[in-house]
Amino acid sequence: MSSVAVLTQESFNEHRSGLLPEQVKAAVAGPSNAEEEDSLPTYKDAFPPLPEKPSSPEGVQEAGNAWTARLKPLKSSIITQVFHVPLEERKYKDMNQFGEGDQAKVCLDIMHKTGAHLELSMAKDQGLSIMVSGKHDAVMKARKEIVSRLQTQASATVAIPKEHHRFVIGKSGEKLQELELKTATKIQIPRPEDPSNLIKISGTKEGLEKAKHEILLISAEQDKRAVERLNIEKVYHPFLTGAYNKLVGELMQETGARINVPPPSVNKTEIVITGEKEQVALAIVKIKKIYEEKKKNATTIAVEVKKSQHKYVIGPKGNTLQEILDRTGVSVEIPPLDSSSETVILRGEPDRLGQALTEVYAKANSYTVSSVSAPSWLHRFIIGKKGQNLAKITQQMPKVHIEFTEGEDKITLEGPTKDVQIVQGQIEVIVTDLVSRMDYTEISVDPKFHRHLIGKGGANINRIKELHKVSVRIPPDNEKSNLIRIEGDPQGVQEAKKELLELASRMENERTKDMIIEQRFHRAIIGQKGEKVKEIRDKFPEVIINFPDPAQKSDIVQLRGPRTEVEKCTKFMQKMVAEMVENSHSVSVPIFKQFHKNIIGKGGANIKKIREETNTKIDLPAENSNSEMIVITGKKANCEAAKIRILAIQKELANITEVEVSIPSKLHNSLIGSKGRFVRSIMEECGGVHIHFPTEGSGIDAVTIRGSAEEVEKAKKQLLSLAEEKQTKSHTVELRAKPEYHKFLIGKGGGNIRKVRDSTGARIIFPTAEDKDQELIMVIGTEEAVADAQKELEALIKSLDNIVEDFMIVDPKHHRFFVARRGQVLRDIADEYGGVIVSFPRTGTQSDKVTLKGAKDCVEAAKKRILELIEDLDAQVIMECVIPQKFHRSIMGPKGSRIQQITKDHSVQIKFPDREEQQAPSADASVQENGEANGEVKEPADPSAPKKCDVIVLSGRKERCEAAVEALKALVPLTIAVEVPFELHRYIIGQKGSGIRKMMDEFEVNIQVPAPDLESDIISITGLASHLDRAKEGLLERVKELQAEQEDRALRSFKLTITVDPKYHPKIIGRKGAIITQIRNEHEVNIQFPEKNDENQDQITITGYEQNAVAARDSIQAIVDELEEMISEDITLDSRVHARIIGARGKGIRKIMDEFKVDVRFPQSGAADPNLVTVTGRPEHVDEAIDHLLNLEEEYMADVVENEAKMAYMKPSGSTAGSMEEQRGPSKGFVVREAPWTTSNEKAPDVSSSEEFPSFGAPVAAAKSSPWGPKRF
Repeated sequence: MSSVAVLTQESFNEHRSGLLPEQVKAAVAGPSNAEEEDSLPTYKDAFPPLPEKPSSPEGVQEAGNAWTARLKPLKSSIITQVFHVPLEERKYKDMNQFGEGDQAKVCLDIMHKTGAHLELSMAKDQGLSIMVSGKHDAVMKARKEIVSRLQTQASATVAIPKEHHRFVIGKSGEKLQELELKTATKIQIPRPEDPSNLIKISGTKEGLEKAKHEILLISAEQDKRAVERLNIEKVYHPFLTGAYNKLVGELMQETGARINVPPPSVNKTEIVITGEKEQVALAIVKIKKIYEEKKKNATTIAVEVKKSQHKYVIGPKGNTLQEILDRTGVSVEIPPLDSSSETVILRGEPDRLGQALTEVYAKANSYTVSSVSAPSWLHRFIIGKKGQNLAKITQQMPKVHIEFTEGEDKITLEGPTKDVQIVQGQIEVIVTDLVSRMDYTEISVDPKFHRHLIGKGGANINRIKELHKVSVRIPPDNEKSNLIRIEGDPQGVQEAKKELLELASRMENERTKDMIIEQRFHRAIIGQKGEKVKEIRDKFPEVIINFPDPAQKSDIVQLRGPRTEVEKCTKFMQKMVAEMVENSHSVSVPIFKQFHKNIIGKGGANIKKIREETNTKIDLPAENSNSEMIVITGKKANCEAAKIRILAIQKELANITEVEVSIPSKLHNSLIGSKGRFVRSIMEECGGVHIHFPTEGSGIDAVTIRGSAEEVEKAKKQLLSLAEEKQTKSHTVELRAKPEYHKFLIGKGGGNIRKVRDSTGARIIFPTAEDKDQELIMVIGTEEAVADAQKELEALIKSLDNIVEDFMIVDPKHHRFFVARRGQVLRDIADEYGGVIVSFPRTGTQSDKVTLKGAKDCVEAAKKRILELIEDLDAQVIMECVIPQKFHRSIMGPKGSRIQQITKDHSVQIKFPDREEQQAPSADASVQENGEANGEVKEPADPSAPKKCDVIVLSGRKERCEAAVEALKALVPLTIAVEVPFELHRYIIGQKGSGIRKMMDEFEVNIQVPAPDLESDIISITGLASHLDRAKEGLLERVKELQAEQEDRALRSFKLTITVDPKYHPKIIGRKGAIITQIRNEHEVNIQFPEKNDENQDQITITGYEQNAVAARDSIQAIVDELEEMISEDITLDSRVHARIIGARGKGIRKIMDEFKVDVRFPQSGAADPNLVTVTGRPEHVDEAIDHLLNLEEEYMADVVENEAKMAYMKPSGSTAGSMEEQRGPSKGFVVREAPWTTSNEKAPDVSSSEEFPSFGAPVAAAKSSPWGPKRF
């Protein structure tokens, strides 16, 4: 091997810096006399000889010579290291997912984090090899990440004195970080306040050993006791440590010294011994004795063992090597994994080498390697789902290693010979079976269509897999492959291939369009649970709509499908967005609470219809809310339309009128009252009319009153009289009464309070549920009227405070009615009649005496109400309504809403029967003879009698029960059949059933479509009689729409082919597709150009309506005719002016091409003639363009010549350096004394001689000795 030394300027300056000042001066000024010559450096000083091979280990440690001391080696900033992870230490052992499993993801993450480049490979023993390239720091960080994330972690502790911990940590933790990076471990040092001296290390076994060794070294260096270092050749370390470190342990125990031998993985020869001086000395003597003895007596044998068998000699975690050392006392040296050498060296006592050699060969040959021929595409079927098939084999033969190599048609088996033969036979049987019943094929599909073939969430590809029972492999995006592989049953493979090719062909005729829609509208377009976007997809089933991820904050919505459908969908969505921008207007409409249910309609039909027809959002207040306001949101015009519709429903249901009253705006606030209490009291007194005051500050006097004609008139009079009072004189008084008295004071329907108001003329306002003070009653009016009202109210309140107790007789049979439902009826009576307490006798007693306690008037009123209820109970009848049980659920409605409504409307009780359970006859039933059982005779059941499970029981007054029975029968659903062509059924069902679900919700019916295998044309509709006709009309209307769409689709599928020379295709397409897009949009057709691999490269296909396709063909032909008239001419333009003609970013040349309607092509870099420019276009345009270009060349060349002339007079950049050289005079070079060519008769070497300086690889003749020393080539 040759060695070459380079004297750099840096080392030369460094050499000069070591000379005396006189020598430096002489070196600068140059020798002028004998003294100056003496001061020159000698040849050996200037060019020290390279070190010879050291004769002893000690020679390695000597800091040899000036070359090693002064010359700094040049290092690349990029380094490469290879790390190995054995199989037993791998964290992820899933063999089936290599390259695409968890460990591949971990490697990618490490690359992103550290900036290093990782390459992953797998050895035959399933160990991992990871090659890491990058800057030193990045590689170290990557190594630490690899060890912690890809290798199983172990832990160990090392004890060193507490005072040495700070030296392990280092300044600002730098030493600790360096140690963790170097050993790829995690080191935990106890806190200063923790008395423990144990340092915990976690990482791989190799890393633990290295870290432990380094920490002990640091501790030893800081230890005040004696520290000795012995350099003993690495090959003798196993004899010092002994098998399983037994010998070194005994030495430490015997001497009391700590002996630190570097582990096999650390390439160091230094052994560190620490302890008391006597202990250290004794340990050194013993170690040297063992070393000298082994060095003297040990011999070596070198044997050749196949590289693949080395791992069997090493054994798991090196246990086999330790076992051989323990049994024979012989050390086995295995070459490193990255070495290609197959030589294994055995070192030990001569008489033991034979036994050790036998054991080495036994271990190496204990395993055999075999292979089974199997097509690579069958490998995953042999492995089975999640490795199930392979697991059965490996569980029986765990010692056999089975390896599948991607792309190879074989399976490699490795393990004990007998086991391998058994496994080989089993796998061959599996392969034979699979080959006989499996097939595969590959199809070519453009990668851009792959994700569409897969479908959302894999829907498309999973359907094909399940339908045809095949496996389909679509390459990932990073492979950029267009081959799709289909494997499975031969027939299924062919069917899947056909379907995939059809899908791909359809996609090739599609187009993609990006719509810019502000992200804030995306959620509104999608709708709750995707309802709205489902409607769009149902409307345009051939268009795929993709919304961006909300986290991306992107405004781009992508549409894909047939061109015309995409355009229609685009227009539809643009219109939808435009409407959303406008849909921000809001209107509040007051509607009487009792009419809200009518606004909603049965099953929400009315409100849904208004929402759909007016395209507005309508929100109603909650049922338990006191608010009557219905809020409408949308376009202003639509909101007004919806408002009119809602008011019309209210007007239709009741005789609602609307009048305007003129009241001075300055009185509005006083009429509204604090928190609206005053105006609310007027609305309640007048039957719940709606009074609407204009916005405060508007200056409008008109006040709107809405309600029944009679109530509106009453409210109008009250408002006008109150306004008149406010203008003249108004007086207010406050009274207090217990809240439970308020209802009684007001009276049923406001009767009591109306009498007081009519007799006095004052207005009485009671607190609402929202008011804090529930006892406060306000009286407003003239002073006289208020005084009279106050007097009457106080008398009433006083009488209510006068508690009396009274009795009444109630038949015990009615007691249950009053106390049922936790006494709900009694609670209602107490609320209505001033909190009167009604006590019924306890259950079980026969008493009919009922006690009432409360204000005298309240007690009398309560007694009267109880008597009314008893009268209703006495008149109560029980009726039966027979309806088959299968309709009961439908009659009840969602959450029993329909039955609750009937109960409420007709004041009846309705009880449904229990469901009939079909019970099998008991095997243990008593034997019946002659119709007798247990001595009793059972009469046969009457077949005409209704089943108990069909009988619904109603209780209440006779006339009310009869009305309720009619209402129940009206809810029994009917079924009709509608004939619809079978081929339209799937369109009626819609995507995931959305179409049929929409119809069922709209018409409140159930629509049953027959199963596809029946191929029946009959669709059944089940629902209420009032809904069936409307549902049937809706279904037939949908059928007409679908038939029209089918006809339109057939017309749009007309295809036309035009032959055009491929050289004109780019011109027809235009810049960024501008020309062809214009033709497509103008004629509403789809135009497909041939792919690169197509046979007919001159065929352009046009698809669309026939007249549109013909028009598009004519447009293309017109362009072709025009192109065929064009000519191309070459002109010579000096390449120095090309850049100026082209202009910044091509603006100049684009302007010329647009102005003269020509195409100008400049030569590419490296062209044969850099001055040749081609101009293409019509003859007259080409001539004009050439003239213009030549004129520009002439103009620009004048500038070029002028600039070049100026440059000739410019001062060159290197002139300063040149002048300095001239001042110095001619250089004499570097002069030395006692050079080889001056100390002998030989002349200096001839650099032109091939003998003195042979080229690499050339044969070298034997030459005589030279003063330069022996040649080392």
